[in-house]
Amino acid sequence: MTLTLQPMALPLLDAVLAIEVRAYSFPWSRANFVDSLAAGHLTHCLLSPEGELLAYQVAMAGFEEWHLLNVTVSPDHQGRGLATQLLHGLIDHARATGADWLWLEVRPSNERARRLYAHLGFEQVGVRKGYYPDGRGQREDALVLRLSLDQTAGAVA
Repeated sequence: MTLTLQPMALPLLDAVLAIEVRAYSFPWSRANFVDSLAAGHLTHCLLSPEGELLAYQVAMAGFEEWHLLNVTVSPDHQGRGLATQLLHGLIDHARATGADWLWLEVRPSNERARRLYAHLGFEQVGVRKGYYPDGRGQREDALVLRLSLDQTAGAVA
């Protein structure tokens, strides 16, 4: 199946939000996405040949680094490698811009995402205490992960 990758745009926000509220207990709001678009953050939407939104991501550029803010796959399409495809694209883009690192936060309870990030080579470098709401009136920590984008790593001499 040939998928289409395109930037997120306002006309896609209803589809993005429909996935976001199904995928998360504490979803991003429409304003979060609008603000990201207005700020010029890097966005990608992955669409089926029929035009169905399958997955999306939002990333922010920093000084010699990128920060993944959101990567989400529709619950109906999880387990098919779509997040991996989006993340490989982000890693390639970040390297092409000369970035040294790709950063993200993840819930300790999100084992599926943690396995994916570990498979891609991310390492845990810190914890943000009480970063996420947890639904019981408490807060859940965030694990801070980073991926080295050193382009010489693994190079053959």
